[in-house]
Amino acid sequence: MIVTRRLSKRFDRVLAVDSVDLHVREGDRYGFLGPNGSGKTTLVRMLLGLVYATSGEIEVLGRPVPKRVAEVLPEVGALVEGPAAYPHLSGRRNLALLDAAGPGSDRRTRRHRVDEALERVGLAGIDRRPVRAYSLGMRQRLGLAGALLRKPRLLILDEPTNALDPQGIREVRELLIHLNRAGTTVFLSSHLLAEVEQLCTRVGIVDRGRLVLEQELTDLRTPTGRVLIDTPDAAAAVALLDGQLELRDGDHLVVRHPDPAALNTLLVNAGMRITGFTPERRTLEQVVLDVTSTGSDRVDRINPHGGGAL
Repeated sequence: MIVTRRLSKRFDRVLAVDSVDLHVREGDRYGFLGPNGSGKTTLVRMLLGLVYATSGEIEVLGRPVPKRVAEVLPEVGALVEGPAAYPHLSGRRNLALLDAAGPGSDRRTRRHRVDEALERVGLAGIDRRPVRAYSLGMRQRLGLAGALLRKPRLLILDEPTNALDPQGIREVRELLIHLNRAGTTVFLSSHLLAEVEQLCTRVGIVDRGRLVLEQELTDLRTPTGRVLIDTPDAAAAVALLDGQLELRDGDHLVVRHPDPAALNTLLVNAGMRITGFTPERRTLEQVVLDVTSTGSDRVDRINPHGGGAL
């Protein structure tokens, strides 16, 4: 669905995207991750023909971009860098204008498609208020509705749950999973690693413009060699597991053991009551921190004499 070959983008002296080979397969729920300033949004904009590459190749839906982007866009829904809308118009009017501006728009079905898109994102009950009166979360939902107007084969989303509350985040996650199961490939960038962990099947991680990892999420979340155990017989378990215990917090134990099944058998045979037993796996946060640089946009203290941060 998306292939890039040695894709690069330079802004004067800054190499924002550096020889990226990206592969998004049909049916993926692909999470595109990386620190601030790592080139994510620049790459997303190149996929849509909004920014031209300095070098390299892009294929979206099997066609070269930007050369044949006009053929690609009718099959792609996109939300990039926040939703755009005319603030003095209503949400419905904004979606109608967006649909009318697209190639091959069918005026006869426009109202139905607008209503359907609004219902999908939880805005079926909006009135005629102008968009400037919407909350940030409502604007984000409206932007997502715009991406769904044409029932796209591919969704390209940049921070789609930005400004949503936990309930809204869950609703968007469930919607994207439903769309994916119905045949829509989902490509999204996000800072919410826990959300990506629940939603995505594959991830690509960029750092300083380079793609440093692209892999199935299940393959990345490898066992850590530790087991999380809850037992009301914690004291007896600690005595039994002398030397293997890493942490105890009341009835909760963290135990290092190479064979979780053998550990469970050992505890049960010793008469321990087990109320929780979970082999620990690496989190997506740990994976991202392991493969990206330590730099950040944090500023700890300002130099009182000028010259920026100390």
